[in-house]
Amino acid sequence: MDTSQIYKKLNNDLKLFPYLDKFPKIGVEVFLAEGSKIIGDVEIGNYSSVWYNTVIRGDVHYIRIGEMTNIQDCSMLHVTNGKFPLNIGNKVTIGHSVNLHGCSLMDLSFIGIGSIILDGAIVNEKSLVAAGSVVKPGFIVPSGVLVAGVPAKIIRDLTMDEILDFENSAIRYRNYSEITLNSFKKYKG
Repeated sequence: MDTSQIYKKLNNDLKLFPYLDKFPKIGVEVFLAEGSKIIGDVEIGNYSSVWYNTVIRGDVHYIRIGEMTNIQDCSMLHVTNGKFPLNIGNKVTIGHSVNLHGCSLMDLSFIGIGSIILDGAIVNEKSLVAAGSVVKPGFIVPSGVLVAGVPAKIIRDLTMDEILDFENSAIRYRNYSEITLNSFKKYKG
């Protein structure tokens, strides 16, 4: 079984659900792990990954996810009816058990484990939301900073090494997807 056949087998309709007349659109070589559920007006860019037991619910507004973005295990992505869509850029890392609701995450941002980002909030490019933080509605995270706390506040500027690691994280998760698929291929023969 070649890689494209494995993607098709793993990304079957048991993970993708319509809502009214909208059905998810999935890019090339997007990895959808077992237990992930993607509903309605959702578009996911090429080479992204959605990990185990994540729900992406684009029912009452749209969700757009860029290329090579990883959404880790048990995350919940949703919108506000007709008011706040969810927009996620390219090469974004979204840690385990993150809740995103009607917000915008720009390219190369990093969202720590268990964070919550609420309606109208914007996380600008190359910024880090620390694990367990709550970004309140309408808060704008400037580029190149670390925010942390409940509610999240600006803590400090990021180092160049930290910023460079955002792209490395996207690459690592792309590699994890390929390793997982190759493991499946080897196991299934």
